[in-house]
Amino acid sequence: MQDFKQLRVWQLSREFVSDIYKITANFPNHELHSMTNQLRRASYSIPSNIAEGCGKESQKEFKRYLNISQGSIKEIECFLILAKDLNYISEEQYTEINEKLEIIGKMIWKLTTKI
Repeated sequence: MQDFKQLRVWQLSREFVSDIYKITANFPNHELHSMTNQLRRASYSIPSNIAEGCGKESQKEFKRYLNISQGSIKEIECFLILAKDLNYISEEQYTEINEKLEIIGKMIWKLTTKI
C-alpha cells in the first residue's frame, strides 16, 4: 500500500479533472445530464481509481484499478472527439486537453508495467 497523493500521475489526473470541469462549463445546457455529466464522471474516475488501487493489499488489485483508469481515459477521448465534432470545444481546446490526457495515459501504462 502506498500514498496515492505522492504519485505524479495522480496529481496530474487531479488537475485534469479541473480542466474538464472548466471546459464542460461551456457546453450547452441540454448536455448537462448527458455528455457534460459523463465527461466529468469519467474524469474524476481516473484519480479516484488510482487512489483506490493504492489502498488495496495486492499489486494485482492495484493493476486492476489502473486498468479501470485506462478505460476512463478512452471514454474521455471518445467524448472529447464528439464534443469537438459538435463544436462544443474548439480544435485548440481539444488538442490541449487531449495532450494532457495522453500524458496521463502513458504514465498509468508505465506505472502498470512496473507493478
